[in-house]
Amino acid sequence: MKSFVETTFVAALISLQTGVSALAQDRVLISSDWGNVTAELADNAATRALVALLPLTIEMDDHLRQEKTGDLPSALPSAPRQREFSIGTLGLWSSGDFVIYYRDGRVPQPGIVILGHIPSDASIFDRPGKVTIRIEKLR
Repeated sequence: MKSFVETTFVAALISLQTGVSALAQDRVLISSDWGNVTAELADNAATRALVALLPLTIEMDDHLRQEKTGDLPSALPSAPRQREFSIGTLGLWSSGDFVIYYRDGRVPQPGIVILGHIPSDASIFDRPGKVTIRIEKLR
């Protein structure tokens, strides 16, 4: 059996590599007419503020055939940003612009705040047009 120190070390390494907290993994269900996915949330101020708004319904538009974007009801606080994203990344472009990436890529400066990641298949969003999603917290 692994010790607490070993488990904490492994969780910290996972967190550093993925930007997602591995100790107290908060998850959300994202549902739409196109299907449902579960996402693991990152540990930062923006994500904590997002969770406080849940449940949410957001109308999402397709943007650049790489992502769905939608307006949040209120701005989220700033958090560290990065330019690269991968399939399934949940992000925050501006303080109130929620994004689900369904392709890999890179954004211009100042980058995006990583809110979480869909570890399974995010391809349900890889189609043109609008979609309405509902985000609910899971435990």
